[in-house]
Amino acid sequence: ISPKLLVSAAACLAATSCAHLSKNASRSSEQRPQANDMVTGAGHLGLGFARGTALSALKQPITTATLGLAVLWHRPREIVSANLPVSIALTPPPEYKPGTAAFETALDDFNIPAAESGKLTWLVDGKQFFPELDRQIANAKQAIDLQVFIFDNDDIAVRYADRLKKRAQDIPVRVMFDDLGSAFAHTSAPLTPAPKGFVPPTSIHRYLKENSEIRVRRTLNPWLVCDHSKLIIFDKRVAYIGGMNIGREYYNEWHDLMIRIEGSVVTSLQRDFDRTWRKAGPEGDLALVRAPSYIRPAPKVSDGIPLRVLRTDPAEGRYEIHKSTLLAIRSARKRIWIENPYVAHDDITIALEEAARRGVDVRLILPARGDSTIMDEGNIAVARRLIQAGGKAYSYPRMTHMKVMICDGWATVGSANLDTLSMRINREMNLSFNDTAEVNRLIDCVFLPDFRASKPIKLSETDSPIAPLAETIADQL
Repeated sequence: ISPKLLVSAAACLAATSCAHLSKNASRSSEQRPQANDMVTGAGHLGLGFARGTALSALKQPITTATLGLAVLWHRPREIVSANLPVSIALTPPPEYKPGTAAFETALDDFNIPAAESGKLTWLVDGKQFFPELDRQIANAKQAIDLQVFIFDNDDIAVRYADRLKKRAQDIPVRVMFDDLGSAFAHTSAPLTPAPKGFVPPTSIHRYLKENSEIRVRRTLNPWLVCDHSKLIIFDKRVAYIGGMNIGREYYNEWHDLMIRIEGSVVTSLQRDFDRTWRKAGPEGDLALVRAPSYIRPAPKVSDGIPLRVLRTDPAEGRYEIHKSTLLAIRSARKRIWIENPYVAHDDITIALEEAARRGVDVRLILPARGDSTIMDEGNIAVARRLIQAGGKAYSYPRMTHMKVMICDGWATVGSANLDTLSMRINREMNLSFNDTAEVNRLIDCVFLPDFRASKPIKLSETDSPIAPLAETIADQL
């Protein structure tokens, strides 16, 4: 195995398959000043590990114990299942078809949270999302709540930190980010250079708090479990979820998606943010014993559709993204279209192969080159098996960070990758819906353009000697 492969595996295991890998920081001397140096970066990571162990055990004993049991169960389970011989059984799909009322009833039976009304607006890439973010920050009247996995320390992140600090002089601003996810990002330079002379702050946490009214909290990482969610709310009436963090990769380098949400469902999203905020505070788990404060309901919208908020949250025993995704794949009759940078969870990949063999139009868009060597090689192995089963795999010409899936007339979008971390271990947030017009809009703004931009992967291009081994490692990510 190459040293580069082992380094990538270690970095992924320490944080998440979606984290920046430090290999980017050494690509050119021009870009190195955009990232923390090795000593500073190692120091922040060490502090993050310490907070994730000692501080988590002190503040969040119940969460820490629950997550420890989840990791102890799911990681060995995935190792065993990944190495057992598997035969694809062409069992008939369930009677309910994704996109129908019967399928929604099946989701209810699986205890998936009930649907609430909301209106969606699709924001593809940073060129659509960040101008929207600028407008909302400038026009917010009551409050700004922002949670991301990574709040980077590059020039783009500093720009938004400054804008949030300015608005915090007028209205309450709360910012949360994942401790280890952000610490890893600070050791990795983006692909494109910052303005000449820019020097990144060594700690974005300190930078946000300096001479500022912003309230800042870090979500901790017991057992190296991360909070990979993205949720931004303005005035308790407009929310955004999806794949984007705050940093240059998302601003103008990667292909990604955020979703603007209005309507009654925003109230549930606000409750979710408030709960996470309280838990990340000084009281930790004890803060959840107190009754939450009243939240004024978000304004209703006349053209809303039913939306389900799905979570992966092992601390609370919530695996709704995995349950609904697997049920939709196994129930699909016509099509399964997926765009995702990390496809590694065996339950999912086996279900996709089975669907392809029973004649479903299974298409998978993967990045031509992602941010993880391990996951890239694992994707090759998944693509090979899918093509052999009769499905199609595509290579998007740059890094696609999208997390979107359509099964017949049902769709799910959000922060979750199709890997073990997102399905079983890390905290994630997705939306699902079955509105025909909205599914078609998702097809028009994401899938059709990306199919055209992508190159079909041939079976001969998936013959990699290290792909099977990489997939075994990727099964843990």
